[in-house]
Amino acid sequence: MDERRLSLVDLLDRLLAGGVVIVGEVTLGVAEVELVRIDLRALVASVEAL
Repeated sequence: MDERRLSLVDLLDRLLAGGVVIVGEVTLGVAEVELVRIDLRALVASVEAL
C-alpha cells in the first residue's frame, strides 16, 4: 500500500488554490439576553484563484 504524507505547506497550497470560506458566529449575552452578536464570513484564496 502506497502511503503518502501530506505536509502542512502542501495542504495550505491546495486549499488556497481553490479557495477556503471561513464562517463563524460569536454571541455575548447576560441572563439569556444577547448583547453583542458578531457574524464572520471570509473568503481566503490565492490571487491566481480569484
